[in-house]
Amino acid sequence: QVQLVESGGGLVQPGGSLRLSCAASGSLVSILPLGWYRQAPGNKRELVATITSSGVENYAGPVKGRFTISRDAAKTTVYLQMNSLKPEDTAIYYCNCRSPLRDYWGQGTQVTVSS
Repeated sequence: QVQLVESGGGLVQPGGSLRLSCAASGSLVSILPLGWYRQAPGNKRELVATITSSGVENYAGPVKGRFTISRDAAKTTVYLQMNSLKPEDTAIYYCNCRSPLRDYWGQGTQVTVSS
């Protein structure tokens, strides 16, 4: 079983920055891929970024060059550094852990980009 707890969301002005954190606990978390997804009102949940246990990163097109995903040395905490935020980045951001049998999700953290 895997548990994911996100933190770091909030309200920020366009052009600002936020850093999200997700603490993962449970079996084999340190060797599983971790990632961030987001869901805006009326939209489907979409990929933001993922990172493997070996550090290979993958980003969705709209966030490339602005967001950076990383893991701590123990590989059980994943971060999402978000820079140059835009109003269209407003969404609930969910932490994800992908095991061979199923996906695990955090409870989500709200990010609002507005002046």
